[in-house]
This record gives sequence, C-alpha cells and structure tokens, in this order.
Amino acid sequence: MPEKRSIVPLPKEATPPFRVFLNGVPQTEGRDYRVVDGALVFPRHLQKEGRLGAIRWAGIFLGLFGTYRQNDSVDVQWQEGGQTRIATYLDIVHPEARS
Repeated sequence: MPEKRSIVPLPKEATPPFRVFLNGVPQTEGRDYRVVDGALVFPRHLQKEGRLGAIRWAGIFLGLFGTYRQNDSVDVQWQEGGQTRIATYLDIVHPEARS
C-alpha cells in the first residue's frame, strides 16, 4: 500500500524559521508538516492538477465539465538579509517517485 505522504523540496536559499502555507492556509511545524533533509514532509497526499489534455480542454471549452481537480499549492516564506522572501507553488514529490 503506498504511503499517504508528500514531500515538498525547499529552495536551497530558504533558511529557518519558515512560514508554510498550504492552499493559502498557515501550517504548523510538527502538527501539519515536518522538516526533513531540506524538504517539508506532509503526512497526507498532496497533488497538483497537472497538464490538461486535448479532450479535457475541448470539454471545458464546450462547457461539458469544469476543472475541479485536486490542485494543492505549497508556499514558503523566510527572511534573508533582512528581507522577506517567498517561494510559491513549490513542487510536490511522492515517496514512490523519489526512489
């Protein structure tokens, strides 16, 4: 059975303390995620919508269906040289894809 967790690699220049947001909602370290080896580890499955194929685009154009799929966004904020930095819509990696 696949693990239900997601890994979000942090930008190399990001240094703690971080402010982490999932879909715009502030997250708490230890409760919502952990920091492990330069990445955020969430104990649940996160996913980006991905690219839409030609059939899906045609269906949207014709009004047959919308684009309501899971599309999680992870953003990280930190301080660097006295300035606030933010990285948005970070990559989401699943453990089976990392091996």
